[in-house]
Amino acid sequence: MGLFSWIRPSGRVSFFHSKDNNLLLAKKAGKSGAKDQITLTDLCRTATPSKCDLNPFLFNGHLQTAWTTVKHDPVPVYYRRRVFEADNPTFSGHFAMDFVVDPYTPPKDGPLMDEERKYTQPSGLPERTSFFSEDEFSALPSEDTKPMLVVLHGLSGGSHEIYLRHIVAPLVADKSWEACVVNSRGCAQTKITTGVLYNARATWDVRQAVKWLRKTFPNRPLFGIGFSLGANILTNYLGEEGEACQLKAAVICASPWNLEISSVNLQSSWIGLEVYSKVMGTSMKQLFEQHVEEVSKNPRIDVETVRKIKYLHEFDRALQCALWGYPTEGAYYRDATSTDSMLNIKIPFFAVQAEDDPIASVNALPFQEIQQTPYGVMMTTSWGGHLGWFELGGDRWFVKPVTNFLNLMAKEVDHETPFVVQNPENVPGHIQSHPGPGKDLDTAPKPHFNPVHRKLGLNLFPSN
Repeated sequence: MGLFSWIRPSGRVSFFHSKDNNLLLAKKAGKSGAKDQITLTDLCRTATPSKCDLNPFLFNGHLQTAWTTVKHDPVPVYYRRRVFEADNPTFSGHFAMDFVVDPYTPPKDGPLMDEERKYTQPSGLPERTSFFSEDEFSALPSEDTKPMLVVLHGLSGGSHEIYLRHIVAPLVADKSWEACVVNSRGCAQTKITTGVLYNARATWDVRQAVKWLRKTFPNRPLFGIGFSLGANILTNYLGEEGEACQLKAAVICASPWNLEISSVNLQSSWIGLEVYSKVMGTSMKQLFEQHVEEVSKNPRIDVETVRKIKYLHEFDRALQCALWGYPTEGAYYRDATSTDSMLNIKIPFFAVQAEDDPIASVNALPFQEIQQTPYGVMMTTSWGGHLGWFELGGDRWFVKPVTNFLNLMAKEVDHETPFVVQNPENVPGHIQSHPGPGKDLDTAPKPHFNPVHRKLGLNLFPSN
C-alpha cells in the first residue's frame, strides 16, 4: 500500500451545503415518546464514511471508470416487467418499468407472447428479467408501508446495469425495501412504438410512473435515485414538481449537472473525445439502429447523418436537435441542464460526486447553487471516477453513503412532521428591487427567478 501512497488521491470526502440555512428533519419518536431533530447536513454526514479509501491500483478517475467495463460482480437482482402506455399525448408511446421481485427460475428461451414481443427487441429480455403475468400484475397493489425506491439509470443503460444493482441488492436483501426501475424509452431491450425517444430532460415517464406508484401503493413512502444522465433527469423532475413532489427524498449520483460544460470538457482532451465521447456516441448510435425504422419516420431525421457520427455531441446534434427542435446541441444542453432545477427541489436530496469523474466534470458541479438551498447536500470524493468507487476488495464505496442515507431517511425520519427551514427568508426566489422615484417599495413589481423556466416549451402537465 505504501508504494502507491505517493500517486493515489487522499481519499478526501467533502460536503457542500447552505451555511446559513439548515433543513430540520424530525426523527421518529423513541421509546420515551420524545421526538428529536436532525439537520439534513448532519444526516448526510452520518451516512457517509469519513474516508474514501479505494483500490490503490485504480488510482485515478480514468482507471476507476475503465474498471466498470472490466469487473462484473454477480449481483443477482430479479425483475418482472410491465409496459405502460404514455398518458401524455405530447409524448405518445410506451415505456417499461422493471420491478424487483424474489429470485425465480427464468424461462429458458421461451417464446414471448405476441403482446410482449411487440415491446421487446428480437434478442430478448435482459438477464433475470421476465414479464408479469396478468394475474401477477393484478396482485401487485398493496397497502403495506414498506419504503419503495424508484430508480433511473444512466445513458443508454437499463435495469440490468451493475452500478444500479449494487445499490438495489442490499436494500431489498432483508425485504425491508421494494424497488423498481423506470427504463428510458428504447433502452433495456425495449422497442419504441412512436418516434419519441428520451433526452436529458425527459421527465414525462418518471412523472407518470410516480403517479401510478402513489395510487397503487398508497401507504408506501417513495424515494428516488438517479445515476449519471438519469440523475440529471431526476433532478429536472424534482425541480419541475417542486412542492407537489410525491417522493420523500432522493439521491443524485454522478450527475453531469451542467451539460454544456461537461460536453466542452469531454471535447477538450484526447481521452475525453476519442475514448469517452466516442464510446458514448457509439452506444447511442447502436441504440438508434435498434429503433431506426420507427425514428426514421420523422422527416427531420437524416438517417445517414446519424450513422456517420463518431462522438456523443455529434449524435445530439444530428438526432436530439432534430427530434426536439433545438437549433444546436449547445442550446439543447443549456435547456436540459439540471443545475437551476435543483433550486426548486423541495424535498431532501443527497448528491454524490467524484471530483476526478472524467464524464461528469468537476467543473460542472453546482458548488455555488448547492449553498443556496436548504434542501440539498452535495458530497464529493477526491477520487472514484464515473460510477466507479472501487475498493481493494472489489466492493464499491459509494454504496455505503447512498444506502445509509436512504435507510436513515426511510426508517428514522418522521415524514408526517413537516420539514422546517430554519431561515426561510434566506432562500433565494424573490429578489427585492428598487421601486423607482415616488413608488412604494411594497407595491413595486419584484423580479422573480424561475428555476425551471425552459426555452423549449413542452406540455409536461396536461389536464386530466
